[in-house]
Amino acid sequence: MKWALMIRETLTVQAHADPELSEPQRGIRLIMECGGPLAKSCWLLLLLLLLPPPPSHNHQGQALRQITPTQVQEQDRGIQDPPAVHLSNGPGQEPVSIMIFNLTKITKASSSFEFRTWDPEGVLFYGDTNPKDDWFVLGLREGRPEIQLHNPWAQLTVGAGPRLDDGKWHQVEVKILGDSVVLEVDKEKVLHLRQVAGPLAKKPQPVMRIALGGLLFPASNLRLPLVPALDACLRRDSWLDPQAQISVSAPTGLRNCTVESQPGIFFPPGTHAEFSLQDIPQPHVEPWAFSVNLGLQLAAGSGHLLALGTPENPSWLSLQLQDQKVVLSYGSGPGLDLPLVLGLPLQLKLNVSKVLLSQGPKKILALPPGGLDSLLRLWAHPQGRLFLGTLPGEASSASFCLDGLWAQDQRLDMDRALSRSQDIWTHSCPQSPGNATNTTH
Repeated sequence: MKWALMIRETLTVQAHADPELSEPQRGIRLIMECGGPLAKSCWLLLLLLLLPPPPSHNHQGQALRQITPTQVQEQDRGIQDPPAVHLSNGPGQEPVSIMIFNLTKITKASSSFEFRTWDPEGVLFYGDTNPKDDWFVLGLREGRPEIQLHNPWAQLTVGAGPRLDDGKWHQVEVKILGDSVVLEVDKEKVLHLRQVAGPLAKKPQPVMRIALGGLLFPASNLRLPLVPALDACLRRDSWLDPQAQISVSAPTGLRNCTVESQPGIFFPPGTHAEFSLQDIPQPHVEPWAFSVNLGLQLAAGSGHLLALGTPENPSWLSLQLQDQKVVLSYGSGPGLDLPLVLGLPLQLKLNVSKVLLSQGPKKILALPPGGLDSLLRLWAHPQGRLFLGTLPGEASSASFCLDGLWAQDQRLDMDRALSRSQDIWTHSCPQSPGNATNTTH
């Protein structure tokens, strides 16, 4: 075996001489240099080098899975990572966390993070040294990244890049390079804005604020209107220079981001939303007609699903969930029930002569109390409302997921509701009924 030891020692020497070569490549170089009686042995060794290494085994003789260094790093990072933060703090524009940095100590002018969302519009983060004349916003509009900035060098709004509202994790990095701002998404440069910035350390105000998931001034101050609330999860974030950070507020995200989600609107038990009848698509006039469509994907418990009325009389007409049935009723009177089939759109139609509730081929009919005059009075009432979920003063165990909500065949955006519970998932639902509980921190 002396020849094998000689060859192995030679390969080791070559490894130090040229570490970029793999062991088979070093073996080929050795064979090219090998002659005489060792030539056959060299070829035999090369064949052995080209064979894949045998699997490792534990003490019970079971094969052990090979783990690459990258996989080890991913596993270690998964253990050490803090939990992902939910960016929405309810129906307003309030951020879930605020960080403050001393710009005189900044050595790194870049920030990065990963996020996932089904929500096409909202604020990822806001930064400023002065909310009047030096601020920056990165958000989503129609699912694509958008930058709005206002400072002494530039005032602009620009969008670029692919749609990111697909429920997958995406990596984002924002850099200040000299007078430029660079936006990278998933390691690809999607935007390079030149002559729009200056050195952070030379700002007139030496302190910068960064807010996650919201704004630090009224949304009306934006250059282009945007609904700030964003139903999204953010993780693995790094903001500017940690050594320059003065303070950070604890995240106040309301959702647990470990629950896998799908597109939709989720109402946990006890939650509600309401729209003004004046703010949703209006009924047809001749002949008078109005319709609401609900795409029910998950439903459990008992309680109100939808109602038309006023705050004083919220259930002029209502739909309730009861034992996997939908019950249509007026006020406190007796109701008509329809067996619920999840996955089929539930449609409520009102006109002058009847109320029709249908799901697929199944239908129930009722006469509206008071006829057309009653309907017209409700729509003309300044407090006329479309209620979803729990009504005021009601003890409800109902929870449900909608894959869509339409009035007059136009989709309603939960972010534009007149009011809503903080715990509503505005653009996502748990993937299975078992995940519909314990969804908040």
